[in-house]
Amino acid sequence: MEVTFFGTSAGLPTKERNTQAIALNLEPYSNSIWLFDVGEGTQHQILHHSIKLGKIDHIFITHMHGDHIFGLPGLLTSRSFQGGENKPLTLVGPKGIQKYIETTLTLSESHLNYPITYIEIDESLNYHHNGFIVQAEMLNHGIKSFGYRIETPTTPGTIDVDALKAIGLEPGPKYQEVKTNNTFEFNGKVYQSDEFKGEAKSGPVVAIFGDTKPCPNEHIIANEADIMVHEATYIEGEKTLANSYHHSHIDDVFNLIRQANVKQSLITHMSNRYTKEEIENIDQELNALADTPDFTFVTDFDSFKI
Repeated sequence: MEVTFFGTSAGLPTKERNTQAIALNLEPYSNSIWLFDVGEGTQHQILHHSIKLGKIDHIFITHMHGDHIFGLPGLLTSRSFQGGENKPLTLVGPKGIQKYIETTLTLSESHLNYPITYIEIDESLNYHHNGFIVQAEMLNHGIKSFGYRIETPTTPGTIDVDALKAIGLEPGPKYQEVKTNNTFEFNGKVYQSDEFKGEAKSGPVVAIFGDTKPCPNEHIIANEADIMVHEATYIEGEKTLANSYHHSHIDDVFNLIRQANVKQSLITHMSNRYTKEEIENIDQELNALADTPDFTFVTDFDSFKI
C-alpha cells in the first residue's frame, strides 16, 4: 500500500502547496485507489502522477469546508471521461455531501456515466468493504469533521507443508482447501485447517484525520496506527490560537503520537502562511529537541509505502 499527498496546505493554496487531497493505493489487496478529501485543483494535481481517475472507487470526505471539497464536482465529472464509465463509485462524508454534489451537477448541467452510492455519516461509521474495515469518529472542529481509521485485511497464515505431509497429504489441489476452509477431510478424517497453518497476520492500520483540535475520539482513530496522517495548521508559537480555531498545534499532534503509540506520523494541512523554507527550519528546530517523536512534514506529491 502507498499513501500520496496531492495537497498539503490549510485553507488556501500557495505557490508550493495545493489544498487538501490524499490518495491511498490499496495494492496488493485491491487494484483500487481511495481518495480522502478533494480540495480545489485536485484533478490537476493528479495529472502530474500515474494515478488514473478510473481506479478511484471510493472517496472519503472529512468535512465540508471548501479546502477539502471544492475540487470534488470537477473530479467526478472528469472521471466520466478518464476511465470511469460504468464503474461505480462510493462517496462517504458528512450529511450534506450528497446534496452538495447533486446540486452542483444539476445547476452546471453536468452528467455522470457511472453510478454513485452516497454514505452520509451522522455521528460515526463502521464500514466493511472487501476485507477492509473503515471506522469514522467525529472530531472537534466547530462543524462535523471526521477521522477515518482504515484496518486492512488479515493475511491468512501460510500452509505448513511438513505438517500436512506428516498426515500423508502431499502437495496438490487439496492444499487450496486447507488454505481457504476452516476444516478439510482426508482419508475419512476431518481436520481443523488452522492446525496446519501459521498464524494469520493482521494488515496495517492507517489513520487519516480531518481538521480538529484535541478530543477523545482522536485516540480511538489513532490507537496503534502504523501510519497516521494528521493536520497541524500551526507548527510553532503558542497553541492557544490553534485550539481557539478548532485546529491542532504541532504539540497536540506530538502528544497524540505518544499516547496512541503511533508508528509513523505524516503531518499535513500546515497554514498557508508558512513558506517551504520556514517549514524546513521549524522541522530542524523540532528534531533538535530531545523529546520530539518521529514525524514528517509532508509536501505535495510525497508518497510513503505502508
